[in-house]
Amino acid sequence: MNLSLKILIFMAVGAVVGTILHQFTGNAFVSDYLVNGLLHVGGKWFINALKMLMVPLVLVSLVVGVCSLTDPAKLGRLSLKTVALYLLTTAIALILALTMASIFQPGVGMPVGDVSFTPKEKPPLTDVLINMIPTNPIAAMSEANMLQIIIFAIILGLAISFSGTKGKLVKDFFESANHVVMGIVNIVMKFAPYGVFMLIAKTFATFPFSDLVGGLGKYFILVIIVLIMHAVLTYGSLIALLGRMNPISFFKGMWPAMITAFGTSSSNATLPVTMRCVEKNLGVHKNTYSFTLPLGATVNMDGTAIMQGIATLFIAQAYNADLTMVQMLTIILTATLASIGAAGVPSVGLILLAGVLTQVNLPVEAIGMILGIDRLLDMTRTAVNISGDAAVTAIVAKSEGEIDMDVYNDPVIHSNFQDEK
Repeated sequence: MNLSLKILIFMAVGAVVGTILHQFTGNAFVSDYLVNGLLHVGGKWFINALKMLMVPLVLVSLVVGVCSLTDPAKLGRLSLKTVALYLLTTAIALILALTMASIFQPGVGMPVGDVSFTPKEKPPLTDVLINMIPTNPIAAMSEANMLQIIIFAIILGLAISFSGTKGKLVKDFFESANHVVMGIVNIVMKFAPYGVFMLIAKTFATFPFSDLVGGLGKYFILVIIVLIMHAVLTYGSLIALLGRMNPISFFKGMWPAMITAFGTSSSNATLPVTMRCVEKNLGVHKNTYSFTLPLGATVNMDGTAIMQGIATLFIAQAYNADLTMVQMLTIILTATLASIGAAGVPSVGLILLAGVLTQVNLPVEAIGMILGIDRLLDMTRTAVNISGDAAVTAIVAKSEGEIDMDVYNDPVIHSNFQDEK
């Protein structure tokens, strides 16, 4: 059985098992030993194993990719194309979210009640820009500060490239290290179905389905629908129009990473699987994906942008507040630019939403209304986020001639998802 199908089956079984366990969470054995014991520990092991790979994988793959560039100016083109496409897809996501929320009005008639939420403070954009340059690269790696790691890896890769024959020994070291790290990825992926099963089972065992009724149910369903629409229509159209590639082949190739992202709810944790899918299933060269994917996992948040757009109108409708067109445009501009400004901040989606609500004079504490169901939405929007990273990567790679179209269009590769031999 191929890996992607196995993960999908284990995810479905986990949802069923979790739903059954939810009926017995009052039992101490089920709650303490199964849900918060076996399932919790096993799921955390899988996430930790993926996070363990983040820093070494990004560092060595990006160094290898940059130092292999025969034309360093190509890195500048990659940067401009990648950032422009990330901002474009985020803006489209917000426009789609606001349009759908305006049409279906999920917040109308929603009882506000007593809600409370205290947001964490978002750092100023100037601080984020200043802190992009690491004063201590080792500290950046220990703290998993992805933007700083990306900058340091690019500088190191360029230095190795400019060193010529004297830098060959260092280049060979990183190429060998990259091969070893990918071997670790292969080992971790053998346990992916079991890790996803435990994560999904625990989520469904603890999730209060009673929240999915009335206004919250309309909000939940609308967010899910818009996330799927954005993934299929926006990414599919961009891949077909800009990349001149088959969108079906793209989604088949990215399926294992999307399932893993759904289970982990973390773009960064899913990064090793995303890189593996992009290289092995889509045929993108390391020179491209080693830069675009770590950057996307850090700053590209289309799924989060959709949640922000719908949640903002949901809260406005619940409080009977009419937003003007200027305020709508403010939401789009603020959320699009803030997606970069808040990179690497914990609970980034809620922090960004708090900033958007402040800009349009809506009560920040109203976020408390949607906290109860945000976990399942977070799982879905993470799958959309990594799909957006991969879509931009494939388009940029096609424009630079850094993609093997025979691999991209090969259905056997997509269905088998084989390990490296």
